[in-house]
Amino acid sequence: MKLVKEVSPTVRLFALTTFLLVLASYPAHAQPLVTGLQGSAGSTVGPDGYLYVTEGMTGTVQRINTTTGEASLFVEGLPPWIIGVGGAVDIAFIGDTAYVLVTLVNLFGEPSGLVNGVYRIDGPSSYTIIADLGAYSIENPPDTPFDFPTGVQWSIEKYRGGLIVSDGHHNRVLNVTQEGIISELRAFENVVPTGLDVSGYEIFLALTGPAPHLPEDGKVVSFGPRSDQVALEASGAPLLLDVEFGRGRSLYALSQGEWNGAFPGSSAIENDGALWEINDDGSLRLIAANINLPNSVEIIENDAYVVTLTGNVWRFENISSAPFGNGKGKP
Repeated sequence: MKLVKEVSPTVRLFALTTFLLVLASYPAHAQPLVTGLQGSAGSTVGPDGYLYVTEGMTGTVQRINTTTGEASLFVEGLPPWIIGVGGAVDIAFIGDTAYVLVTLVNLFGEPSGLVNGVYRIDGPSSYTIIADLGAYSIENPPDTPFDFPTGVQWSIEKYRGGLIVSDGHHNRVLNVTQEGIISELRAFENVVPTGLDVSGYEIFLALTGPAPHLPEDGKVVSFGPRSDQVALEASGAPLLLDVEFGRGRSLYALSQGEWNGAFPGSSAIENDGALWEINDDGSLRLIAANINLPNSVEIIENDAYVVTLTGNVWRFENISSAPFGNGKGKP
């Protein structure tokens, strides 16, 4: 007796064709590392060298072995998203302690008991809310127009013994101490700040620009804590959502692609994302194209790990150009 049904040649041909089409949308040096995440959003590299990825849909964080692709639950019990976006959106470490950024679980400051803020992870299923960013935002509204008084926080990063948080709706970067003291570090016009990275005291920030998020509005800028100057590092890619340093201060930017036009804050069209390296003259070198709805990127050694909204983590190998590697991007 056969336990497996025989597959027809027509079905096999269709499956093979579909598989090849999927592979063709990624460069040859791309590998799927993890699939099946739920509402995957932000990421970081932990002190143990593993990749940590937030899942907004379930209020969890996964710890991923980048060698084997094995994912294990790091923390659960965080507020899940309530409107199909938000929830646990990013994570950062100070030493061995993780901090998760939660957003859009309380839109208008309603007395729901849900907090948009910074959650210190105390155990696999326990946390302490150290900073109520929603309450701060209501008490300290931005100068730019907004719909949600509690803001839409996007990215969190370790900075000078504390944390910095970008708010893409209120157009600013906030400073949060480990004791939970919140202050405005830098305010912007309507430029929609998203991903963050840090080099010394200098902060690097991705901007999508306002809808329709034109390529010329997609920028990476840098600034320090005491200067009013904001330096333009690069521009020219639509819906820039993250920025990340690699080997030898190589700087990379992640673009989600052409905006789908559904509503302000909606994602890009499918399979239009790209990973770029920023050249010294501010131009962009293409590393990988046709990525489906990428949201964040981390660099480990000479490989990039891109987290997508569709629940996948892709590994793009050997990305750095000389003298730090023999990257395979296109000029």
